[in-house]
Amino acid sequence: MDQPKLERLLRLMKLLTANTTYSIDQLAERLDMSRRTVYRYIDTFREAGFVIKKTGDCIRLDKESPHFRDITQLVHFTEEEAVILKSAIENIDDTNLLKQNLKRKLYSVYDSKTLADTVVRGKNAPNIRTLIEAIEQHRQAILHGYQSAHGAKVRDRRVEPFAFTTNYVQVWCYDPGDGVCKLFKTSRIASVTLAEEEWQYAAEHREGFIDAFRMHGERRFRVQLQLGMLAYNLLCEEYPLAERDLAALGDGRWLLDTEVAGMAGVGRFVVGLLDDIRIVDAPELKTHLTQYLQKFA
Repeated sequence: MDQPKLERLLRLMKLLTANTTYSIDQLAERLDMSRRTVYRYIDTFREAGFVIKKTGDCIRLDKESPHFRDITQLVHFTEEEAVILKSAIENIDDTNLLKQNLKRKLYSVYDSKTLADTVVRGKNAPNIRTLIEAIEQHRQAILHGYQSAHGAKVRDRRVEPFAFTTNYVQVWCYDPGDGVCKLFKTSRIASVTLAEEEWQYAAEHREGFIDAFRMHGERRFRVQLQLGMLAYNLLCEEYPLAERDLAALGDGRWLLDTEVAGMAGVGRFVVGLLDDIRIVDAPELKTHLTQYLQKFA
């Protein structure tokens, strides 16, 4: 196989296993290839033994595929090694990007309760372990005392957990009461109880779109921003995923061309750096900032 084709296959694999799901048209646009080529590459994965999952118009590689299990076996820690590793990682200063990068890389190849203890600290660790059990056993769970960001309500939520975001910060769950998939912040959960009931809505489990500013939603808005040196450095430090959508313009300037789920995340970033960011193309963001600044003027 020639190197360009191999690179395209690997890029497609990355998109098909990301937290965000994509349709064939979106994959073709992002990879700059035809729909026919995308389908042909997906057939290549299927013939190689990978499990392909399709939900509506979106398609992805199932991480339960045997090949992913084989890959995870390449990295294994004994309990003693995990304790040493946890101590070593936590001794790194929290402001050091190496610490988060190391956790992120470990999470990508070694997903277990031991790693959860390494990544998650304090009272939240038992909740993560219970959620992992719910996912592994395909059972419902009860999130006790969940603090909603909307209306500051605190109540119990019966859900079907099925996936975590990076470093267990949030968990994707299907909410039978509302009939939709939602993201729940693990730090807002008082405690978690494993329910007796098994998943009843597995066909509805789908990870939604999360933008570089860690906001999620069903809609997507394109945002183009020109950044100065300060804004560029802060963006890369605070929101590492945005780096994939950056292009150097020269003279200490960069172009951020990305999609966002809403204006709240990117808006907060821009407001703090108004003198170092120029909006190139983002009408919804301009409207959002105008209303925001008028509100606090």
